[in-house]
Amino acid sequence: MAMYTRRSSTESFSRRPSHSPTPSENRKLSFNPVGQWVPPAAQEEPVGAFEVGKGKRILQVCIAVIYCLFGAGVVFGFAAIKPVLIEQGVYRERCTKQELDDGVWVCYEQEIRLNLMFTVAAVSTNVCALPVGTVLDRFGPRVSGLVGAVFLTLGALAMAFAADLPFDAYIPGYLFLALGGPFIFISSFQLSNTFPRRSGLILALLTGAFDTSSAVFLAYRLLYEGSDGMFTPKKFFLIYLVVPAFVVVVQLFIMPANSYKTVGELVKHAEDPALDEHDSDNEIDDEGRRNALQQSRREHRESVVSEITSLLGTKSGDEQAAEEEKKAQKSGVWGALHGKTALQQIRTPWWILIMLFTVLQMLRINYFVATIRTQYTELLHSHLLAIKVNEFFDVALPLGGIISIPFIGLILDNTSTPFVLALLVTLATAIGVLGIIPDQMWAAYANVCLFVLYRPFYYTAVSDYSAKVFGFVTFGKVYGLVICAAGLFNFVQTGLDALTHKHFGNDPIPVNAVLLGAALVVGVGLVGYVWRKSRGMEREKLEEEAEGAREVLMPEADAEEVGREHGHESYGTA
Repeated sequence: MAMYTRRSSTESFSRRPSHSPTPSENRKLSFNPVGQWVPPAAQEEPVGAFEVGKGKRILQVCIAVIYCLFGAGVVFGFAAIKPVLIEQGVYRERCTKQELDDGVWVCYEQEIRLNLMFTVAAVSTNVCALPVGTVLDRFGPRVSGLVGAVFLTLGALAMAFAADLPFDAYIPGYLFLALGGPFIFISSFQLSNTFPRRSGLILALLTGAFDTSSAVFLAYRLLYEGSDGMFTPKKFFLIYLVVPAFVVVVQLFIMPANSYKTVGELVKHAEDPALDEHDSDNEIDDEGRRNALQQSRREHRESVVSEITSLLGTKSGDEQAAEEEKKAQKSGVWGALHGKTALQQIRTPWWILIMLFTVLQMLRINYFVATIRTQYTELLHSHLLAIKVNEFFDVALPLGGIISIPFIGLILDNTSTPFVLALLVTLATAIGVLGIIPDQMWAAYANVCLFVLYRPFYYTAVSDYSAKVFGFVTFGKVYGLVICAAGLFNFVQTGLDALTHKHFGNDPIPVNAVLLGAALVVGVGLVGYVWRKSRGMEREKLEEEAEGAREVLMPEADAEEVGREHGHESYGTA
């Protein structure tokens, strides 16, 4: 889910095109993947940060970090809670008599069912980005947060009473927990606009809270083990109801009902005198009254310029845009498909290749999270060593997300997109190779370390690529479709489980090797295509600049002599 976080920090920047921008090119970034279903009149006006007290804005950011820490991505702590569920006998009734007699730690059908629980949750988290964008755009962050709280409540109740219910409530319970996360997390992005000069820090805090939320189940497992199993899942999930209750209270009484204005909207508010005149002014017959009303608006706008300046700093909107443009040009692919429709974009190799790469990488990531202990039980030929690797992973997963945040920003802002993609492919290949080395603890620990650093980098880089290549206007549709396709493809994980257990005798190496090879082939193709296109875009830009350059006379040259019939055309020019 760190995949969403880069968009808010760059949303206000729009590239200066060589042609006059169309209205659609000036639209702000929307997370609504289905476009504008709602008439503009039905949407609430965003609020300027200067209209809300500084203390309250700080409180809102702190609260968002807290509830994201406890509710945004808890389902990704599955590797930590899975041993507890197994020890509690969840799905144990699916084991055969032979497996029970052999005393296996987890039987085949039990493993498949538990992994399916996580697969459904992972799929829904990605697909959920589609309705979340629509709800957020139409009803605002408060309603989105309340919807998330409802899902968290249903999930906690289902998980708490699943053992007592006459049907399988574990899968829907975990599903509801997964659905609640995006609603409260994505609706928090707009809080980066509470302090525009600190938007990067705020986004980093929210992203760090999301990544760290996977440690909630780790904390529970430690308490469970410390209580010798007395702190049952039922007790934990009943206590966990405090989290959605907290979200409801703060959404109703503290958090904003409408999104804060973006940097671009604030600059426009401060610098655009056209806002002083409204269409309704033409209905006022008295010219003096009309002028007085417009003068009042002008004075009000000018009165808040100083407050907006204090939010944005001393730099003008043009200076800020110039800085963002400088960063964008480093990517080498900025604007590749800007201005095209979503349908035109998804028909190009730009979209097809990144979609295939995302599908494979997300499958590998979630498959590893769901099966890490099972895989290393076979790779290390020791259940005890696999437990050590699992426990190390449970701690490293949230820490890796936090540690990697500043480095991700530096890499994406200061290197080209082909370099970023090449780095992704290189790291993914290294992880794949480490994941098929048997009987080596160093390889297991190295694999985990690379994995926890790669995961947030991968998600963020893909969203960054999408915005730079496809643009903000179609971001919700195009990027949402990539994530949705990747999420749905995660159902293949169940087939991979069956293949590993039935055909390879629980040996994870064949499946991991196939995934490694497929990802490498697609990754190399993606890097090669993007690199070639970026070189072509660079050449086109240089040619355009050369064609548009005008000859400038040297001060000492005589214009008539230079332009005489037989004079050298290049003489006297620079």
